[in-house]
Amino acid sequence: MTPDTALSQLRAKAVPGKGAEMAAYHKVPRVYLGVSNPDIDALTKAWRPNLTLEERLALCEGLWQSDIHEARVAAAKLLTQARIRPDDSGAWALIASWVPSFDAWAIADHACMAGQKRLVWDPARLDEVEAWATSDHMWTRRAALVITLPWTKQNHPKPAELAARDRILGWAARYVDDSEWFIQKAVAWWVRDLSKHDRPRAEAFLNEYGPRMKAFARKEAGRHLG
Repeated sequence: MTPDTALSQLRAKAVPGKGAEMAAYHKVPRVYLGVSNPDIDALTKAWRPNLTLEERLALCEGLWQSDIHEARVAAAKLLTQARIRPDDSGAWALIASWVPSFDAWAIADHACMAGQKRLVWDPARLDEVEAWATSDHMWTRRAALVITLPWTKQNHPKPAELAARDRILGWAARYVDDSEWFIQKAVAWWVRDLSKHDRPRAEAFLNEYGPRMKAFARKEAGRHLG
């Protein structure tokens, strides 16, 4: 499977007129074929069993470099997998290499979903993600919170997981004065999801930092706190 072959199969699923609608919605200048997420899912699921891991990584990089919306989404979906063996195969490095080129929420979120799996598998990678939190690139700063969302979801976290949770909340605390809408939204997302599993930490964060957050973000972060 080459990137050109994969792109041909994606183009075959395009819905006339949908690409223009997607371009207007996402507002980022790139090619939009007009392929639905379910169709991208079906294609990537069909490709994966026929590829070695090395071939899959090469295909993902080729798709990403095409800068076509659906191709980048497909690349991320191909690497969204709980177990990739060997885990040091280069999957995490490839996903991390994409972060500086993030420029739109949909592609970034798909790539971060793939990255979440690799982070959970090896939490030591949080050391690398921590550097993203001080990046000059807004989408990289945002990715530091989106890719660490699994740490909001443990109901019975171990001490190391609690330490990671507090560490990431420290990054979020540095973001509260950032006026970028997507950064405020990411902080709200993290704290909102955390509130469903760790109400005391979410409340403590909002008590201390809520007054400095944008009103919409503060409201979203506290949605489940009542």
